[in-house]
Amino acid sequence: MRKGGVFALGLVLILAGSFLAHEVQTAGGKVAVEDVRFPGPQGLTLSGLLYVPASATADHPAPAVLASHGYINTREMQSPFAIELSRRGFVVLAMDMTGHGWSGGAVGQADYGGPAALAYLRSLPFVDEENVGLEGHSLGGDPVMAAALAEPDGYRSIVLEGTTPGLLGARAPVSPKNVEVVFGRYDEFAPLMWQVPKGSLVPTSKRLMALFATSAPVIPGKIYGSIAEGTARRLVNPRVTHPLEHFSRTGVGAAVEWFQATLSGAVWAKPAYRQVWLWKEIGTLAAFAGFVLLLIGTFELLLTLRFFAPLLHAPEPAAKHRGWKWWLGAVLTAAIPALTFYPMMDVGQAFAPMRLFPQWIQNQLLVWALANGLITLVLSLLLRGGKPMFTNRWGLSALIAAATIAVGYLSLAVVSALWHVDYRFWVLGLKPLDVRRAGMALPYFVVWTVFFLVAIRALAANLAVAGEGFLMQVGAWKLAMCGGFVVLLLYEYGMLFATGILATPSEPLNTIVAIQFVPLLAVVGAIAAVTYRRTNSYVPGALICAALLAWYVTAGTATHWSANVKTPPPGAARSR
Repeated sequence: MRKGGVFALGLVLILAGSFLAHEVQTAGGKVAVEDVRFPGPQGLTLSGLLYVPASATADHPAPAVLASHGYINTREMQSPFAIELSRRGFVVLAMDMTGHGWSGGAVGQADYGGPAALAYLRSLPFVDEENVGLEGHSLGGDPVMAAALAEPDGYRSIVLEGTTPGLLGARAPVSPKNVEVVFGRYDEFAPLMWQVPKGSLVPTSKRLMALFATSAPVIPGKIYGSIAEGTARRLVNPRVTHPLEHFSRTGVGAAVEWFQATLSGAVWAKPAYRQVWLWKEIGTLAAFAGFVLLLIGTFELLLTLRFFAPLLHAPEPAAKHRGWKWWLGAVLTAAIPALTFYPMMDVGQAFAPMRLFPQWIQNQLLVWALANGLITLVLSLLLRGGKPMFTNRWGLSALIAAATIAVGYLSLAVVSALWHVDYRFWVLGLKPLDVRRAGMALPYFVVWTVFFLVAIRALAANLAVAGEGFLMQVGAWKLAMCGGFVVLLLYEYGMLFATGILATPSEPLNTIVAIQFVPLLAVVGAIAAVTYRRTNSYVPGALICAALLAWYVTAGTATHWSANVKTPPPGAARSR
């Protein structure tokens, strides 16, 4: 591809994918999507995406739904529900829980922001405050149940997706109004949520039977009680996992159907099975792919400038061919990060949140990364087939890495401002940093840099082969980085789908976290290979990847420490 071709292709994918996502989530202009801020208790500022159909006006207020994402996610994860409900005439507020996304505070503070979000939604002049529903996935059930408790007359129905009332001891009403429970037969959290060994046994849960006021196992699909009296209950038990409950036609359709049955006034009635939200995800996936190409294309274009020309250098691999040491190195590179993932994440719980490192999950990831860096250093010395020759120019490498990431960040900032979308697909999501989280990312970047300098140096020293073709090297490095997690997830979910229980049933949260590592580490492998081939150095790629991971994790995970509150992680994190 000609110089600039990769950059141009990345830009086209970003613009086309982001515009497609925008068109889908606005229903072709029938729904306005707005980034909103609203006040919470304790001086907090909370964040949300507000979806307002054109039919909702002060003269004709519309029914509304408050939607909440789960732990270590953000408001964008609720877009399937928001898209499908808003295109049917519902106003939707997809909130960021406290300690998540662009909301302030720490996890759990102010009832996760739920009561404040409901009060804000009901205050809008185009919302029918007598027709409000609540929806929450996983830990997101806690803010909506807290909202129901705070305003018992402020809502008419609830959808609990992959969660349970009062999860982890959070506040909840004793008898909430018109509740639908959507819980997958392969949900990884069945023991925690409903005290049964697997999701297919949820109908027999004593906790669920108490909620449904029945002494017999609950029959999925049957409506118990009365919608008119507010006592209605329904269980939907689809063949999905926990992260698919809010990313599947059955999970989304069940919520749409329930709100259409329990809330009145929506003007664009459509069958629940008619769903378009996946096209938005396809658009943002294309944009994510374009972002990766944009980073690579930016790096290539910068190398054509006289200022960065000294970085150009043909690679000088130590290996002349793939011998047994190469194959052993490739297998160990793939296997060790996956094998150490669960143990090191558990050890990492000792790295408690603090001012400089306030995110517990990211702290655990750093412990895992540094342990792997140490292992990699030892193995590199043992497996090295010859002395690797690198051409490291640290100053220029830092500048080109900063410029490359800056261009990628600018692309996301622009599409986010224009169209209120980010780069994502399912559990994978990259969003802009607000000022608070940008400051958080800097100390994390320093530690991630240590890891990637070691990891990418080892890739270049042990897996680079003289005369190797571009596609072969990029493919080999991508597979070496993410292959172990592919095998780990195939094993875990193979067992889950065969037996209803994960192979490692004590690790549901970490297993779901690991899903993101397949695409992320594949991207790391690609960036590492391209930058090494052009510079004979591991430094530019390491700095780019460190910045990308610090940005990605800081923006997308939860904050557990703030100046006014220090909140322990949810029990889900401790009971994996």
